[in-house]
Amino acid sequence: MNEGGKSDRPVVPANPLNKVAGATAEVGEERGRAKGNTASKTRPGHSAGPGVPSALERVREVARGDKEARFTALLHHVDLARLRVAYRAIRPQAAPGVDGATWAEYGQDLEVNLQDLHARVQSGRYRAKPSRRVYIPKADGRLRPLGIASLEDKIVQRAVVEVLNAVYEVDFRGFSYGFRPGRGPHHALDALTVGIGRKRVNWVLDADIRDFFNQLDRSWLGRFLEHRIADKRILRLIDKWLTAGVIEDGEWAECDQGSPQGASVSPLLANVYLHHVFDLWAEWWRRRRAHGDVIIVRFADDVIVGFEHEQDAQRFLSDLHERFAKFGLQLHPDKTRLIEFGRHAARNRAARGLGKPETFDFLGLTHICGTSKTGRFWVKRITIAKRMRAKLRQVNDQLKHRRHEPIPVQGQWLRSVVAGHLAYYAVPGNSDAVSAFRFQVTKHWFKALRRRSQRTRLNWARMNRLAKRWLPPAHVKHPFPEVRFAART
Repeated sequence: MNEGGKSDRPVVPANPLNKVAGATAEVGEERGRAKGNTASKTRPGHSAGPGVPSALERVREVARGDKEARFTALLHHVDLARLRVAYRAIRPQAAPGVDGATWAEYGQDLEVNLQDLHARVQSGRYRAKPSRRVYIPKADGRLRPLGIASLEDKIVQRAVVEVLNAVYEVDFRGFSYGFRPGRGPHHALDALTVGIGRKRVNWVLDADIRDFFNQLDRSWLGRFLEHRIADKRILRLIDKWLTAGVIEDGEWAECDQGSPQGASVSPLLANVYLHHVFDLWAEWWRRRRAHGDVIIVRFADDVIVGFEHEQDAQRFLSDLHERFAKFGLQLHPDKTRLIEFGRHAARNRAARGLGKPETFDFLGLTHICGTSKTGRFWVKRITIAKRMRAKLRQVNDQLKHRRHEPIPVQGQWLRSVVAGHLAYYAVPGNSDAVSAFRFQVTKHWFKALRRRSQRTRLNWARMNRLAKRWLPPAHVKHPFPEVRFAART
């Protein structure tokens, strides 16, 4: 990349830069050299799932060995076996698209349906259907638009994503965590916490990209994809999904910008876009412009950057505005924040007569400058308050509808709700918040059960026995970030 990072054609550096050394918050990946050819025969592999055939290892090796290689023949990897795996990966209870086809109905004659779908995809007769537009509530009360694809579109998209991952997983940077195989939110949270703790981080930029999925520029996306993908059939498939439009209230509407949220292919397209627009540029900026330590963690369009020096942070933010503007993106002016945060933040702010260090939210957790029992600095993470309130409102509303169900039925449902909450939020330092969540669920359940009859004999003693019987205890479920991060890297 040239010094300004502003060439019209995206350029990938010749050497991978996501090494462990010197980049604590990123996970390095070392792989072997390429062998064979890209049209090699299918052989068993773990990349597509347990016991599933995979013909993509040669593609990975070529992509790894030649960062400028363009792949001209990829669609043949979308074979019947891969379509079958994609179908089985879809949640059976998922809402149907505009065609009304459900997972169970399609599976009644699965092999015939998949063979027909495979023939249409390979011959070019496959046609993408419009997405069904629905809205889901956000924690702040607003509604997020989602596009629900038809079942066959979901199947083909998943299969194509599996193929494209073989190319892009060797390109994506170590600090990119969103919607990638073998990576999840807690890996990003671990990397961020470890990076702040081990590197000289004194300032944190919480960057919020305004309406990213709707503002994504398709012309730039096409150029980014063509940097690696020369198979016109794959590119035409992606174009079909992007231009299929949406149906809302029975009316079709064209979508000439962005990528539909909810589509299986959208997370990969978003990662490709931000890989070229942000990741490569940020990596170059860290090497060439920064005067101190810089850590980067990105999960889809959620970006956190930590800096040693305030001047670096201010310069990066200014340059990022300019960089994004070129590619049709904007930082949200009200949600993008540069705050003083790190092991010295509390002391430095107190010396200037300021209050406690500000906090920032990332992936459902509020990050706080905390102090351990031994007096050492640590990043304390607690559940975002508005997220917990929103979830409790949902639980309360559902309990009103389930009020007259048998207690075992309610108990099993609430057990899954609390267990799911604990599986994500029960991190070290957050035990008070997850205990409060469990107690509030118990309280809502108690009120719902007492409203079943005016002559109820339910009291708190019996309610506590019910809660103990059905609701899992609020224990920490995750190891300390340093432990899990060290195990991964």
